[in-house]
Amino acid sequence: MTQHIPISLLTGFLGSGKSTLLSDILQTEEFANTAIIVNEFGDVGLDDFLVVHSEEQIVEMTTGCLCCTIRGDITNTLLSLLEKRENGDIKPFDHVIIETTGLADPAPVLHTLTTHPQLMTQVKLNGTLVTIDALNGEHTLENHDEYVKQLALADKIVITKTDMDLDPAALHDLKQKIKQINSTAPVIQKPANRHDLPALFQYQELDTHASRADLAKWLGDDIDHHHDHDHHHDHHDHDSHAGDIHTFTIQFEDAISQQAFVLAMQMLLGNQGKNLLRIKGIVHLAEQPERPYVIHGVQHVFHEPAVLESWPDGKRETILVFITRGIPKRSIETYFNTWLNTQSVELLKTVD
Repeated sequence: MTQHIPISLLTGFLGSGKSTLLSDILQTEEFANTAIIVNEFGDVGLDDFLVVHSEEQIVEMTTGCLCCTIRGDITNTLLSLLEKRENGDIKPFDHVIIETTGLADPAPVLHTLTTHPQLMTQVKLNGTLVTIDALNGEHTLENHDEYVKQLALADKIVITKTDMDLDPAALHDLKQKIKQINSTAPVIQKPANRHDLPALFQYQELDTHASRADLAKWLGDDIDHHHDHDHHHDHHDHDSHAGDIHTFTIQFEDAISQQAFVLAMQMLLGNQGKNLLRIKGIVHLAEQPERPYVIHGVQHVFHEPAVLESWPDGKRETILVFITRGIPKRSIETYFNTWLNTQSVELLKTVD
């Protein structure tokens, strides 16, 4: 079977430190088998590291990694790079980092990587890394909705420029603002040591024997809490003034019919997909109550559900974490309550 090459997406607003991070990566031997796709060579410091210049699109660095500019759209560039790798025209690589422009919406690139027929047979999405400037990040978030969306879609968030004269209280406020937008993504400061950079592209995953602590870390929240009588409520409901982003969690203790849940998700994605920035969670299905299903999606694109061997600590419940634009918790909660209750009644009628 073909080994799928992991692709990492690197984004962040103008001046947030993306290019500096890429320059550091290009000088780090740990990325020797990495291909990096950028918008323009001029944005990244390459002069001291250029070895081979081929067709003014692909360069090989002294550390061994490749750097490639986007020609046309990202699909054509990536397919061309993979073809050259297959034909032996360039050195082999086992990881790809794609840098998007500071004003870009990463969702179309994520959609392409997970739905394009040719790409799906050769690559897999590794995760999305977003940089944010410690000095100007909060101001940028308040004035640019596209940056808010970048953070909402992130799998990991890296704060840059923390080595400058920075008020600790301001850094704390920035982290709180980030958590209001995306409570599920780890927020870390850019490593001072270049040898620690590879860890930026390692993402939390759930294996089939995940513990409750693993699940809580993956969901980005504390899942151990008191339940109310309605058996569904949120751990938090942070509304960000920047871009009208809502982060919330809904829960159901009772098992859910797989048919009802799938139909509910399909209807929700069909009508509000562009505003459902991220959904992740663990689902208690009536058909397979012993094994929880793990779901993870970005807008219209959902990863293949994973199935855990058993419930962490034996506690069974559906937990869904949402990051939405302009859709408050009460709307999603009402929708699921209405839909699932209606479908349950209809399924019982069918059985009768």
